[in-house]
Amino acid sequence: MEVRHAENDLDYLPKCYYSNYMKVIELKVSRIGNSRGVRLPAETLRRYGIGSEVLMEENSEGILLRPIPSQGDKLSWEETAQSMATEAENWQDWEVTLADGLDDLPWKP
Repeated sequence: MEVRHAENDLDYLPKCYYSNYMKVIELKVSRIGNSRGVRLPAETLRRYGIGSEVLMEENSEGILLRPIPSQGDKLSWEETAQSMATEAENWQDWEVTLADGLDDLPWKP
């Protein structure tokens, strides 16, 4: 038996644990050409650092919009190696991994 809900009936949505501390805002869906869209409040865009694009994730609970992570300035491999060589890091804590026996296992490409 299929249960149908009216488009504006929000009571059938699954309960989310985060709703106790997350702000819920009802947004209007607008026609944009052959598609539909929602306008996000400027304060929300600023808070989450959203520019001209977002990542959309669809799951069983609904749709989640996420800001696209900033890539920042990436170093080349050569710059990374030079940066690592100039830092006086202590790798002594990693020496315990030498006793894990992985060096004794046969390796096949």
